[in-house]
Amino acid sequence: MHTISLNETIATNLERLHTAVADAAQRAGRHPQNVKLIAVSKTQPMEAVAAAIAAGQRVFGESTVQDALTKIPHFSGQALEWHFIGHLQSNKARFIPGNFAWMHSLAGVKLAQRLARMALEHETAIKTLIEVNITRDPAKHGLVPEDVAPRLDELLKANLAGIQLRGLMAIGPYPATESERRASFAALRKLRDECAQRFALTDFTELSMGMSGDFVEAILEGSTMVRVGTALFGERDYL
Repeated sequence: MHTISLNETIATNLERLHTAVADAAQRAGRHPQNVKLIAVSKTQPMEAVAAAIAAGQRVFGESTVQDALTKIPHFSGQALEWHFIGHLQSNKARFIPGNFAWMHSLAGVKLAQRLARMALEHETAIKTLIEVNITRDPAKHGLVPEDVAPRLDELLKANLAGIQLRGLMAIGPYPATESERRASFAALRKLRDECAQRFALTDFTELSMGMSGDFVEAILEGSTMVRVGTALFGERDYL
C-alpha cells in the first residue's frame, strides 16, 4: 500500500508542478517546453525516484557524487538525464563524465580543466553552467557577479574541448519578498545576456534558477531550468 500511495502522491505533485510551470511560462510569454523541470532527487530513496519515473519524469538532479552513484546505475537504460547540481570537489570530477549530462556548479578553472580532461577520456562533453553567488551570501558557493565575465574569459582562453559552457546557475535570496526574488533572478538573466554578447556565445542560453519556493518568479524572469525537490517529493524526514 505504501508504494501505491507514494506513486499517487508523486504523480499528483508532478502534475501540479507541470501546471504551475506552464502557467508561469505563459504569463511570461514563453513556451512551457522551454523550461526544464529538474527533479532534485538528492537524499531521496530509490522508491521515490522510481515513482517519479513512473509518473513520466526523466530529468533528475543530484548534489553529492556518493548518493548519485548508487542511483544512476540502478536506473540505467531508462533514458534519464542526470544533472549534478551540488558543490563538486576536484577529486570527484572523474565521476561526472559518463554519469551526468550537465554540471550546474562550475566556478574554478582548475576544476574545469580536470572535468574537461576526464570528459575527453570518456569521449564525451559535459554541458556546464557557471555558478553565481547572486546574493553575495558568504555561506554560498559560486562567483560574485563581477567575477563571472573574467572567469568566463579565462575558461574560453583555456580552450577546454571536454566542457561546453552553456549558461549560469544561482540560488535565489531566502528569505525574500517576491519582488526581491524577481530582482535577483532578473540580475542573473542580465548577466547571462551580457556574457553571451561580450564573448559572442550563441549557445550561452541557459539559466538554472528557481527551486520549490521560488520557481514561479524564476520562470517569470527567464529561467530555463528549475530545480524542484520538496514540491515534488514532499518534505524529507532527516532523522
